[in-house]
Amino acid sequence: MANNKKINPNPLTGKLSGIESANNSQKWWILLAIGIGTFMSALDTSIVNTVLPVIRSDFNTDLATIQWVVTIYLLFVSGFLLSIGRLGDLRGHKKIYLFGFMVFVFSSALCGLAASATSLIVFRAVQAFGAAMLAANSPAILTGNFPAIQRGQALGLQATMTYLGLTVAPSFGGWLTDMISWRAVFYINIPVGLTALWLSWRFIPEDGEHRSKERFDIFGSLLFIFGLLALLLGLNRGHLWGWLSIPILATMTIAAFLLSMFYSLQKKHESPLVDLSLFFSRIFSGAVVSAFLNYICIFSIMFLLPFYLLQGRELSPTQAGLILTAQPIIMAIVAPISGTLSDRIGTRIPSVLGMMLLSLGLFLISQLDQTSPISSIVLALVVTGFGTGTFISPNNSALMGSAPRHRQGIAAGILATARSLGMVIGVGLFGAIFSTLLNRYQVNYPEQAFFIAIQTSFAVSAIIALLGALIAAISGKAKVNNSA
Repeated sequence: MANNKKINPNPLTGKLSGIESANNSQKWWILLAIGIGTFMSALDTSIVNTVLPVIRSDFNTDLATIQWVVTIYLLFVSGFLLSIGRLGDLRGHKKIYLFGFMVFVFSSALCGLAASATSLIVFRAVQAFGAAMLAANSPAILTGNFPAIQRGQALGLQATMTYLGLTVAPSFGGWLTDMISWRAVFYINIPVGLTALWLSWRFIPEDGEHRSKERFDIFGSLLFIFGLLALLLGLNRGHLWGWLSIPILATMTIAAFLLSMFYSLQKKHESPLVDLSLFFSRIFSGAVVSAFLNYICIFSIMFLLPFYLLQGRELSPTQAGLILTAQPIIMAIVAPISGTLSDRIGTRIPSVLGMMLLSLGLFLISQLDQTSPISSIVLALVVTGFGTGTFISPNNSALMGSAPRHRQGIAAGILATARSLGMVIGVGLFGAIFSTLLNRYQVNYPEQAFFIAIQTSFAVSAIIALLGALIAAISGKAKVNNSA
């Protein structure tokens, strides 16, 4: 039965109690709706990477141009997350979430119909706008409709859907392309998205009446969007254009100027886009930094390990793909278990343990060379998957639980922005380390240079994961707050 009844917050605390949140059966339908949307977004993000060479060949364009199909999506998703999260707090998370689905489904159809690489890039930017609406509001919806004692479990199951999407994307995308066309990887979003849209409309309750009269900070939003876009563009292109090249220096200077203006404005604004007081919470700020470091480490694996498998070990793409699925499969299994456990014992222990296991797995990867058995590679990926799956759900639960109810949207936006920044910086940082070391050792140690560069890069990543474990230990809480 559809439930459009408005759920009002407690007039004293501004929060929903466990009784006021979605009823026991309805909340699982809400989780299903959110989970399908999460799966679709993750599938789309990964599946497009898989078919990019086919798209390039079909449009007969160069690599630099076709890369923007992926780059523009990442830039736009990252740039709009905070603004859309704030808009959800002010206008209602369900409204923004449903509109995001409509934008995503419609733009997916446009992507499938694209007649040129340029039009596909434009449509991907629109698709990214819809994806940002989904990403910035889904954690807030789950947090608002599950009692605090099940928050970790709900967020863990959502993470599972993300990892399942990432796991099946390569093989599913290849099959769709072989059987139909690369355009089918976009068309598949239409039935999936419409199903999730219907479930979301039917089962997600309407947001409570918004007592806040705060205004949306349009100027601050524009400063942040363009500042972050400039920053991400510089970080994303730095290792290709040259870190000291004029375009990169100019881009980073613009980013620094705009983001500095944004920060100054937020301190003075009556209704800021970002409530800086959120970062006064040690739990919140620690969870943001830990998530940022975690995604830097994850993308060191996603970016560099394929080079090791394909170029260093000369495995086939099929063999490499099968090996790489070990990590997301373990993550999908472990994430909901860790989330449920964190609801009982608190978020600190699993967060710290997860980052330590991730560091161990990265250290094991740093020991791989040209003669390492396949079993050693898989074992290292299993350890990193176990660590990441253990970390993500408790850390997300700690972050969302430490934010006031009227700031849930912006908290989700900050979390998603930290994830995007970690992804971009991970690729830029380890691309720079790998390239620099490869060039340095290529002259004197041509046969070992590739493996020295790979091993050193993953050793640095292992150290970053240890730093994340330290931050999680210092900032985390020993016992979960079941009233949040």
